[in-house]
Amino acid sequence: MNHNLFATFAERMRERGDAPFVTTRDGHGYSYRQALETTARLAGALHELGVRPGDRVAVQVDKSPETLLLYLACLRLGGVYLPLNTGYTAAEIRYFLNDAEPALFVCRPDDLDSARRVAEETGCPQVASLGTAVDGSLIEHMQRAAPVEAIEPRDDNDLAAILYTSGTTGRSKGAMLTHRNLASNAASLVEAWRFTEADRLIHALPIFHTHGLFVACNVCLMAGASLLFLPRLDIDAIIDELPRGTTLMGVPTFYTRLLQDERLTRELTANMRLFTSGSAPLTAETHREFAQRTGHAILERYGMTETNMNTSNPYDGERIAGTVGRPLPGVEIRITQREGHAPVPDGEIGILEVRGPNVFAGYWRMPEKTRGELLDDGFFITGDLARIDEHGYVQIVGRDKDLVISGGYNVYPKEVEQIIDELDAVVESAVIGVPHPDFGEGVTAVVVRRPGATLEEAQVIESLAGRLAKYKQPKRVFFVDELPRNTMGKVQKNQLRERYEAIYTTS
Repeated sequence: MNHNLFATFAERMRERGDAPFVTTRDGHGYSYRQALETTARLAGALHELGVRPGDRVAVQVDKSPETLLLYLACLRLGGVYLPLNTGYTAAEIRYFLNDAEPALFVCRPDDLDSARRVAEETGCPQVASLGTAVDGSLIEHMQRAAPVEAIEPRDDNDLAAILYTSGTTGRSKGAMLTHRNLASNAASLVEAWRFTEADRLIHALPIFHTHGLFVACNVCLMAGASLLFLPRLDIDAIIDELPRGTTLMGVPTFYTRLLQDERLTRELTANMRLFTSGSAPLTAETHREFAQRTGHAILERYGMTETNMNTSNPYDGERIAGTVGRPLPGVEIRITQREGHAPVPDGEIGILEVRGPNVFAGYWRMPEKTRGELLDDGFFITGDLARIDEHGYVQIVGRDKDLVISGGYNVYPKEVEQIIDELDAVVESAVIGVPHPDFGEGVTAVVVRRPGATLEEAQVIESLAGRLAKYKQPKRVFFVDELPRNTMGKVQKNQLRERYEAIYTTS
């Protein structure tokens, strides 16, 4: 049996025939039949450019239907797809090409000259380009290459993709994802979220990331659903498309921006059946306000680069704000002590560990790092601090690396942030620890005020009195216009720590 993920997709694509697969707002797109044919032609181009089974194909291009088909063609040929953030500089690309040693680097047409220079420096043998207007040298190769109709046989444990972690601390790590990892997770999500061929997903996420590519696209392919591709977050476009969509996958920023628009109503979202959120925490206030405005409770879930999706609030049943639900089918979790991996008592905070067919095969060419985080019993140490509440739902408290130890006491930033975020004048907050001469680390809050609000530092600190133990209360509060985020909406606390690292040692 061929365990190539594309073999599963191809069967579904043949069944769906002329049904729409992926389209853009200007009408460009592909039916399932057209997409299947185009992947054969693109696979022919990849083969002509020297890509063979097991070879990496590094891709840094803008979002388009053809980008998605390139991913599928790479799977079809037995290659290993390696998407790269479109914001990476040439210097950053040099690292990835050196580390992954791809057989081919696909770039934007405007970047072709610089890409060739980097490829020459790193020994990458081939460079091609792909644009958003069905243009670029890869399209030219496709038009003259012989199609590859066969689907390369792959084993469950053969690599399908490598995704590099964001690299906010230290060297970026390449998470190796197998055909089994991606197939099992897509199947679980189709079941958990009730996806069918009647669904139309409004897709405004980037597709160089787990969320936008493997969750959104793989799930639609598995279900035979259709995708509307938006190049980026565009609130006007989303609002215009909501009456014709059935589901939206987003990060919290999607929902806070939608809530700022008076056009968001129950009537507008009457055809929608599901709004999901992930990649960063959703505030309880956003959850409540969205439900009041639309009648829809946002379904929050939890995943990461190394595991795809792990847990989800239920499709049927209560979706509890501030939690990420229960484990998906086939996924096991445990909450353990930081040292020794012994389980903590129910309700207590510890490190979240995950095991299942979704868990990656390890870090590319980093055996020691892999051994340190992927345990012998198959559990992966996520690095997230979590507890399981009385409903059996997982609550993510924060990253282990973000834990603040002040005066010898553990302070979990999420606990402080939740209370600050309840203030009427606050949009959101981030709590960090920075060096303090007396306490080791000083609890510090960085707050975004609502437009026109006059909230001051003393008011924030006063609001926490009586609600949090003294050691948990921020010693300083700073106000900013916005919190630094990565492309998936995660607050970059390392940047905040760098910005405020000297506030207690120099005052």
